[in-house]
Amino acid sequence: MRRADRLFEIIQHLRGGRRTTARVLAEALEVSPRTIYRDIADLMASGVPISGEAGFGYVMEDGHDIPPLMFTRDEIVALVAGARIARAWGGATMARAAEEALIKIAEVLPPDAKAQAQAVEVHSFAPEMTPELRDRIDEIETATATRASLRLSYADAAGHPTDRVVRPLGLWFWGKVWTLIAWCELRQDFRMFRLDRIAAMSPTGDSFRPTDDTSLRSFYARMEAEGKGHHRPKSDAP
Repeated sequence: MRRADRLFEIIQHLRGGRRTTARVLAEALEVSPRTIYRDIADLMASGVPISGEAGFGYVMEDGHDIPPLMFTRDEIVALVAGARIARAWGGATMARAAEEALIKIAEVLPPDAKAQAQAVEVHSFAPEMTPELRDRIDEIETATATRASLRLSYADAAGHPTDRVVRPLGLWFWGKVWTLIAWCELRQDFRMFRLDRIAAMSPTGDSFRPTDDTSLRSFYARMEAEGKGHHRPKSDAP
C-alpha cells in the first residue's frame, strides 16, 4: 500500500470520534505499530486534528474533512483531456459520465488547480458520432460487462452482408473508428467488427463464460504472437 493511501485509511479509521490504538491500526493496515506512530505524527504536524498518545489510543475531532485532491498540472491536463475525449467519442452513457466527472473534478480541486483545469486547451469534436452509434457502444459495453451474447447483421469492407452470433469481449477505439473484439461462434475464432458496419444488433438471450481459449487475455496473447510474426488474428473490420 502506498503511504498516501495508508494515511487516508488512518484518517478513515479515526473518523467519528472513535478512539483507536496504533496496534489496531497496524493490524488493519498490515504494517508495524512504529510505522503508525510515525504516520500519525506526520498527520498531526500537517494540521489534522488528532489527539492521543502511544498506549492510550488516538482520536480525531468530528467534522474534519480530508483535504482537497491534489494533482500536478500534467495530471490535471490528462484527466481533463481524457474526459473530453470520452465525452466526444464515447457512448451516450459514457459521454454523460465524462461530463459529470469533469464537474466533480472541478468541485474538489482547490482554486488554483481549478483554474489550471479550466485553462486546459485540449478539445475533441466528433461529428461522426451519431446517436445510433453512441447507443451501440453503450449496448456492447453492457453486453461485454454482463457476458451476454449478441446477434449481428454485419457488412464487410466489400459490402457483403453476414449474420453472426458473437461473444463480446471488448471495445477498441482507433481514433475515429470503434471496433468490437469478439469470439465468433460461426468462425470459432476471434474476430474484430467495425461498429459503423453493424447494420443491426440484438441480444440472443444467452450468456457465456470465457474459457482459456476464448477470453480477451487469449486474444491479447494472439496479438502479441502476431507482433512476433506468428499466427495473426483474423479481422472482419478491414
